[in-house]
Amino acid sequence: MASDLSSLLNSSRALNSHLSRPDLPSVNLSLDQIEAQSRRLVSRQPGASSDADRANYLLAQAHVDAPALANSIAHLNTSTTFSPLQPLQDTDVAGYLRHAHEQNLISTIEEGRRETQEHFYRLLEERSHKDWEAKKRRVFEELGGRATSDSKALAEMKKSFHGKAALAACTGPSLTLQMQSKMMAYDRAISELNGARLRGTSCPIIHLLMQAAASSNSEPSSQQMLQNFHVLAKITGEPPALPPVEHAGAHILNAPLFERKYARVYLGDSDSREAAALRTQIAKGSREALEDQFWDIIERTIQSRPMEARLGGDPSVANKIRAFLLMRYYKNGQWEDRIEATTQLVAGQPLWAKLYYLVRTGHAQEALDEALKSQQAIEHREDSFMSHFRSWVESPERRLPKPHRDHLQTVYNAHMLHSASADPFKLALYKLMGKLEPSRRTVPQVTMTTEDWLWFQLAMVDEEEEGGLRGLTEVLLSYGERHFDGAKKGVWPGVLLMCGQFERSVAALWEHPETEIEAVHLAIALAYHGLLRVPSRAETSDISPLTLSPLSPPALSLPMLIWRYVRQFVKLDAKEALQYVYCVCLSADQGDGVGRENVETAWELVRRIIVLAHSGPAWEELVGGFRPDGTRFSGVIEQGATLLHLQNTAQYNEQILIRAAHDSEENDRIPEAIKLYNLAGNYGTVISCLAQALGNTLAQPAGETEKGKIIERTAIEILRHYERTNRAVGKDRDAAVRLLRIREALNAKSSGRFDVVLEIMESTDLIPLDGDVAKITRKAEEFKDLHDALQRNLQVYLPLTMEALAAVHQSIKNSATAETTRQMTLTVLRKKSRSLMVFGGILKYRMSPDVYSYLARLDVEIAL
Repeated sequence: MASDLSSLLNSSRALNSHLSRPDLPSVNLSLDQIEAQSRRLVSRQPGASSDADRANYLLAQAHVDAPALANSIAHLNTSTTFSPLQPLQDTDVAGYLRHAHEQNLISTIEEGRRETQEHFYRLLEERSHKDWEAKKRRVFEELGGRATSDSKALAEMKKSFHGKAALAACTGPSLTLQMQSKMMAYDRAISELNGARLRGTSCPIIHLLMQAAASSNSEPSSQQMLQNFHVLAKITGEPPALPPVEHAGAHILNAPLFERKYARVYLGDSDSREAAALRTQIAKGSREALEDQFWDIIERTIQSRPMEARLGGDPSVANKIRAFLLMRYYKNGQWEDRIEATTQLVAGQPLWAKLYYLVRTGHAQEALDEALKSQQAIEHREDSFMSHFRSWVESPERRLPKPHRDHLQTVYNAHMLHSASADPFKLALYKLMGKLEPSRRTVPQVTMTTEDWLWFQLAMVDEEEEGGLRGLTEVLLSYGERHFDGAKKGVWPGVLLMCGQFERSVAALWEHPETEIEAVHLAIALAYHGLLRVPSRAETSDISPLTLSPLSPPALSLPMLIWRYVRQFVKLDAKEALQYVYCVCLSADQGDGVGRENVETAWELVRRIIVLAHSGPAWEELVGGFRPDGTRFSGVIEQGATLLHLQNTAQYNEQILIRAAHDSEENDRIPEAIKLYNLAGNYGTVISCLAQALGNTLAQPAGETEKGKIIERTAIEILRHYERTNRAVGKDRDAAVRLLRIREALNAKSSGRFDVVLEIMESTDLIPLDGDVAKITRKAEEFKDLHDALQRNLQVYLPLTMEALAAVHQSIKNSATAETTRQMTLTVLRKKSRSLMVFGGILKYRMSPDVYSYLARLDVEIAL
């Protein structure tokens, strides 16, 4: 074995012996060494240097010194990037400042770029998350999933406002008892609103909604919504109540008109003088609401701690402010350090703080009276303050003339702007009077809370300068919801409401499930006063009710909000759902065809309610009906037709009843469709519908479905009434009568009365049983002219008649009557049976083979 291995080794060494050359040295290098040697050989080639020379030659023609640039790059030191290009001497102050300035600019630009990038990606993520949540919620609503964290099951497949798809079954979410009570409280307010609209009188809807919100005060969102309604009441100037029309001085012509009061201005040109006045009114109303809110806080604070307040027997406003300041800033027998350090005390009291808080609570006249009491002390420090303050308080618009404002600006710049010891409350008063530096929106120690800050911004608004309320709105929108809802939830909708962004405010409430109910009713109140803009049908989104466009102001789809709200209870309480649909037509006066679209949408929603509502007395109360004596009574919808802008009965019948009847047919609610056609006076369609429905239910066993029983009862009532009044005479009515007779025969068969079955079927004259072949042939030829429902049910009443013949034949055959009489009767029955078979043979191919075989078998039994 060893010899074999050695011979194998020698053979392998001899394999490359023919390649060796004695004149060449052997290579004893590793692979890495060989690679390094190869690279050195390549670098020594003359081609590389010639390429570099040619490149340098070409660059030199363009006046580029390539070797110098390469040398500079090779010796580049990145550690000195932000150092001066030229060394600075210690005494070169100007150079140092210039370099520091340049570095500050560079760092500011870089920091701004970084912050902008971070802000962009944060907003992109928030918007994507919000859009995803909205789409997910929409999908869950469509598919009947869980849309909210509190397990709201929405099982109604909503039809798009733009489509013509069939209405799906609507099953409302499971409502808690607390939510139901809150909804009922709001329902009463909407019913009162529509009642007033029908009477042609105004309604204090906002205050009614405030009462409803107060009744559900246990929820955290109720207090914030109470404040929002209060803000809107101040903006619109709506009184808490109106005197009854029966009052001697409250004639309907003298009553204030609230409905759509501001619509013309709000929906018109935003640059007009009337629009600017409306924005001023919005800012003033919002400011007054914040003043009332703060005054309420002061009174509750004083009542909660009367010993600290030391109010005494003086209930005046100034004394209450003094007590509040004492409670807020006076601790352990002395004023707080921040008051001692910055606030000027007059007679031991912070006078400027007292004046500011009097203005802050809306008591400007009391502030002027208080200032007059301390006029000498004030003029000792600020000699011109009293004259300016008096002019400002007495001005109805709280606006000083230009010379006064210029003087205030001079005093402010000289003594307060850069002073660290300036009294912040005095500074705030100067800013308010002169509208000074509106871009500096915060006053330390004064605008401490969100409400204080908002009040200060609204008090500084001037429609003639700095963009007015629209300028403030842009600033607030740039801050966004995150800025205001950080410490306290639910503030952002109120902020939007106070700056006149009513559509955005409602949409912000709608985004949160706990405030959806309030969002709907706030939108209705806004629409009633004409402060809501509704988008056109083409601009409306199926995902969000808010429509934002760079070319037009925000708009809110009121029909979408109302339908998504009422579909929760439309089956159980259709009348209340209808009250909300009435409110869709509040925007009927909006231009560019939007108002007309809203009216048509309201009609569509009414039809949906009719189709989805439960049958029974409540349904007839909704649409109307006929009394037993044949007289017609109107329903709730017809009684409120003026709220739906239905001009006459014909339009009501065409737009509501007939189209709702058609929708009911498509959704297989035939009894309701028949009643609706009957109410609309479309008697021919009623009979046609009845015949089709009876034909569809004829093959079903009696009593199998409640729906069949309802159709039969309805048919009997209507046919009796039509026969009495001689209406809808013709082929359809004859078919309906015959179909009802066939149903009677089927019921008689179920009770075993076959002789009655045979008698009824002979009375219908559908089957020739007298044995006359010519007559049988003629009847078979006339069969194609019968009503479709009778043709379709041929294989129902032919076997029924044959079964009756067989049963009667068997009964006679087994009876104890005289033989002659029995044979004569059996002969007649056999004749009838043969006639039926001849008739069935002619129409053989209109029946299934099983039915014809069954008839033949019975005929044989009768013949035996």
